[in-house]
Amino acid sequence: MNRREALSSVAVLLGGTIIGAEAFLSGCKLSDKKTAGTLDFSKENIAFLDEVGETILPATASSPGAKEARIGEFMKTIVTDCYEDGDHKTFMEGIGKLNEASKAKYSKDFMELAPTEKHDLLVILDKEAKDYQKAKKAEDPNHYFHLMKQLTLWGFFTSEPGATKALRYIAVPGHYDGCVPYKKGDKAWAT
Repeated sequence: MNRREALSSVAVLLGGTIIGAEAFLSGCKLSDKKTAGTLDFSKENIAFLDEVGETILPATASSPGAKEARIGEFMKTIVTDCYEDGDHKTFMEGIGKLNEASKAKYSKDFMELAPTEKHDLLVILDKEAKDYQKAKKAEDPNHYFHLMKQLTLWGFFTSEPGATKALRYIAVPGHYDGCVPYKKGDKAWAT
């Protein structure tokens, strides 16, 4: 299996295409200097993205959460190095829009919300993003929450904590066994 097939398999595992995967497969290019200047990944924005990721994939007793995978740093790298100009703008504006949605619903910034409020807000935004993505035309920009969620899933399940603690992982597999019994509740394989 080559690298392209492996990444395609990960995309199928995650349940769909991953925004930015085409750029990742063809080799990330450095952003244009004019666009790169509009990307503001401050420590506060990285912490914000970590919190969004942790709300999407929280830590449990049996697996780590998105914060342990440093999902905010992953998002910064992929958005900066691999996304097109339109998605740069959508992503950065999305941080503000998510905070505005939080203020509209709870009269507080997202970072000040209780975990259940964060979850409830992201469920609403996820439904909004799915509806938007279904109805959008090819030239329309992606929904900001769609980008954030896809990057969270991609970054977590390809990170060391995600692959080794949330999925079953064998660094150097032994023989090939094409028919492994599955028991309900078993973790998916990372390799």
